[in-house]
Amino acid sequence: MRNILNKKDNGYIFVVSAPSGAGKTTLIKALLERFKEIIFSVSYTTRKPRPGEKEGIDYHFIDQDEFKKRISAGRWAEWAKVHDHYYGTDARFLDKCIASGRHVVLDIDVQGAARMSKRYPDIVTIFIMPPSLETLKARLNKRGTDSIEVIEKRMTDAEKEIEEKDFYRHIVVNDHLPSAISDFIAIIEKYIAQ
Repeated sequence: MRNILNKKDNGYIFVVSAPSGAGKTTLIKALLERFKEIIFSVSYTTRKPRPGEKEGIDYHFIDQDEFKKRISAGRWAEWAKVHDHYYGTDARFLDKCIASGRHVVLDIDVQGAARMSKRYPDIVTIFIMPPSLETLKARLNKRGTDSIEVIEKRMTDAEKEIEEKDFYRHIVVNDHLPSAISDFIAIIEKYIAQ
């Protein structure tokens, strides 16, 4: 796949990954408030919308047949099947954004980040680390949204995801939210100021 990120005046793709509960969503929200010119890439999914989710804001909702057609056509920058539902990032959307000089941030898991790096070798990868697994578990418990079984699964997944942190160009430890936001924004500023 061609590497359009190397061309002068193209935008950057920022890929952000983290275990559930590490604060990734909060950091991305702070980033988007600070940099209005950065676009958030909304993923596609074949699952049905959950209560309160909005088309084009939370996800783009499409059926499995359409998703599979786009797999065959090479339309996904990355995609995965999780719990019988497909999730993916539209490559044409990313190509159009960066070719026009726009910067894009993606919230995807470690597997998606690895796939993205094959198609776009110059992506800027950022991993959000919790200060410890104990702190992460406490945050998940404090949320009050998941059962004990779900939290245990998330913790198992978190350990596997943290093992992949060295794949990322940058690591931000979210032990103090204002500092983590500052560190996260400083990384992005370094690239877009070039």
